[in-house]
Amino acid sequence: MNSVCSLPATKGRPREFDVDEALAAALMVFWRNGYEAASMTELTNAMGITKPSLYAAFGNKEALFHKALDLYEREKLAYMKSALEAPTARGVAERLLRGALEIQMSTCDPKGCLGVISSATCGAEAEPIKAEVVKRRASSEAALIARFEQAQAAGELPEGMTPAALTRYLFAILQGLAIQGGSGATCEELSQLVETSMAVWPTR
Repeated sequence: MNSVCSLPATKGRPREFDVDEALAAALMVFWRNGYEAASMTELTNAMGITKPSLYAAFGNKEALFHKALDLYEREKLAYMKSALEAPTARGVAERLLRGALEIQMSTCDPKGCLGVISSATCGAEAEPIKAEVVKRRASSEAALIARFEQAQAAGELPEGMTPAALTRYLFAILQGLAIQGGSGATCEELSQLVETSMAVWPTR
């Protein structure tokens, strides 16, 4: 449910804005630009609020990014939870790759991956942001390793193939998909990447 925030205005009655809509707008700015390149002016313009209103409702820029990252994971990466529930390791990989492909093929959202864009463009002053992105990625990797361990116990993985190695391989493909999507690769080219990845997926 959307929430409305009422903040004191300099004159007249309190200024109201929809918090969820403002956060969604901030997410788009961070997603297009990365954390450091997203200026406060661009953020407030996109959100339709003043800088004091942003601070009052969301905290500082770093706190706003954390909330935007939560929204990104909740709405844009929901396919990851579904992927872990696939009955086979190959099914897990296919759901992940096709979910990531769907995002890159969207005409409404920016290309690339918010986490990859923000961590790759972070300078020394934004190390906490990079650390947060890395921590979240590590959590996702741990969940995927655990799922592939189940697949290994079920005899799905080739001899010598470890769950950790398979997870790193899959994340490399996912990150490559996001980077190529953000660099202007066509939908056909990205689709070919997914199809090729599935064609060479290791099976016993």
